[in-house]
Amino acid sequence: MSTRSEIIRIGDALLRERGFNAFSFSDISHRLHIKNASIHYHFPTKTALGLAIIAEYEKRFAQLRQDLKNQPVMEKLEAFFNVYIAAKEENKICLVGALATDFYTVDAEMQEALGKMVQQVLNWLISILEEGKVQGIFFFELPVRTKALMITTNMIAALQLTRVTGKKDFKEIKQTLINELIHKQ
Repeated sequence: MSTRSEIIRIGDALLRERGFNAFSFSDISHRLHIKNASIHYHFPTKTALGLAIIAEYEKRFAQLRQDLKNQPVMEKLEAFFNVYIAAKEENKICLVGALATDFYTVDAEMQEALGKMVQQVLNWLISILEEGKVQGIFFFELPVRTKALMITTNMIAALQLTRVTGKKDFKEIKQTLINELIHKQ
C-alpha cells in the first residue's frame, strides 16, 4: 500500500474513532512512523485529507452500487445495513456521523462534499425502498424519502448509542428496521 493510501486509511480510522477535529497530522505520522512533512507532501491541508477520505468512500460506494445493480432488493438492503455493521464491528461510527458532528467547523468544500455523499447514499436507499415497494416486498406508509431518512438516521445513531448500550441493541435496531419494512401494518 502506498504512503498516500496509508495516510487516507489512518486518517479515516482516526476520524471515525475521534471525529475530524480531534486528530492531527502528528497522530497519523506517529502511527506511520513518518514525519509530518511526508503527510503534507500528499495532503497540504487537513481539508485536503478530509476530501480524499470522502472521495475514497464515494469510490467504494459507487463500486458497491454497481456490484449490486442486478441483485434482489433484499440483498441490496442487506448491503446497505452491512456498511453500518462493518463500522460497528470495527468499533467506529460511520463517516457521515463522524463528519456531521464537526460539520459547522470544517471548510465549505468539505461541507459540500459531505452533502453530495449523503445525497448519493439517500438516493440509493430511496431506490431500494421504491423497488421493494413495487415488488410487494416492503410495506410502509411514509413518503419514501422520509422512510430513507428514518432508516439512515437510526443506523447513524445506533452506531453511536450502542457504543454505550452494546452490540445486542445494534442488532435489535437493525432487525426492527427491516421488520417494519417487510411486515404489513
